[in-house]
Amino acid sequence: MSQAAPVAGPGPAVRRFRLASPATALAAAAVVLALMIVDFPLASLAHQTVNAGNGGVPIWLSAPFGVIGFLVAYRKPGNRLGWIFLGLAGSSTVAEDASFYVVACYRLRQSGLPFGWAALLAQPSWSIAIVLVGLAFLLFPDGHLPSPRLRWVLWVFLTMGTVWMVGAFGFTTGAITRHDIHVDSAGNLQVLSHPTGSAAWWGAVQNAALFAILVCWLVSLVGQAVSYRRSSGERRQQLKWLMGGSAAALAGAFLSVVLSSRPGWPGVIGHLSQVLAIFALPVSMGVAILRYRLYDIDRLISRTLAYAIVTGLLVGVYAGLVLLATQGLKLHAPVAVAAATLAAAALFNPVRRRVQRAVDRRFNRARYDADQTVAAFAARLKDAVELDAVRADLAGVVETALEPAHVWVWTSRPE
Repeated sequence: MSQAAPVAGPGPAVRRFRLASPATALAAAAVVLALMIVDFPLASLAHQTVNAGNGGVPIWLSAPFGVIGFLVAYRKPGNRLGWIFLGLAGSSTVAEDASFYVVACYRLRQSGLPFGWAALLAQPSWSIAIVLVGLAFLLFPDGHLPSPRLRWVLWVFLTMGTVWMVGAFGFTTGAITRHDIHVDSAGNLQVLSHPTGSAAWWGAVQNAALFAILVCWLVSLVGQAVSYRRSSGERRQQLKWLMGGSAAALAGAFLSVVLSSRPGWPGVIGHLSQVLAIFALPVSMGVAILRYRLYDIDRLISRTLAYAIVTGLLVGVYAGLVLLATQGLKLHAPVAVAAATLAAAALFNPVRRRVQRAVDRRFNRARYDADQTVAAFAARLKDAVELDAVRADLAGVVETALEPAHVWVWTSRPE
């Protein structure tokens, strides 16, 4: 009598719980969101606002990284960068929450608040966020080093970051144990923010660690630049998004510092630049990692550069004409302004076309070549009389200009 073969159970890979999964990403994002919501009542408890930044990172800075981290971790759980972004948002939010609570407990001396020591111990979590920012740059875009030669940079970065974090948490633990707790208005332990006396050595160690971390950041950026020169296709476009987002963030931060405090339109531009600086880097990195409309970066760069150049030229022309009309020709100010405005409006389209053509030739060569190809085809089409030749030429032009996966051309023949 034959026996039925035993049914094989699920293998180890099936039974094992996958930590990096969409469900885990959803749970982590829910925790980060809850921490951000708690930030508001804690800020009220400390008689401060969430915009102050306090001892951590304001939630309007960490929120974009949290959103992008969730999207990347949910869509691509195997990519470490999604979890790094979630960890960055979570650790910075924990530091901010803890800072508000520490101020309420140890500076305002509000009675009845328990677990002040736990909040004080969690407050240096901002150091984790800073280390994770550098790690994200180093492992962009797929969660791996762009080159094995940068492995030593990773180990030095992690070592110095660990020394810095362990020292910060160690000093905090010592202050709690000795009941010698002195915090500033931002919730930072004073022995960490201003080490003096017997803790002065920690200031030197902290400065050395920060300098080493900064050097590792710069080396990682150089490594990404070298990787860009050697890359092609999709990876090259991903690195373009990283460089474009970094440049936009730096430009936005500069304009925000220069213009935000000024009245009128300059102040509005400064605040808009601040928003650009906040969202440019995480959004550009998220687009590059998720590969959403990846190849539009060349068009965005060329359009941005073109309109920035055109704006600068027209502003210069406008200011020059107004100055010439009022000082040289002695015209009334309203007449001079009206004449300069009309001249700038008339020059806009001719200047934009010339500048756009020059920028495309340098920064968006594919589109420039495509335009040239289409223009040449249009010129040939005027003299074409054979349908088969036109069809073959059209298919070649479309393939050259747009690079599609497949090309079909349907034509109807007269009966």
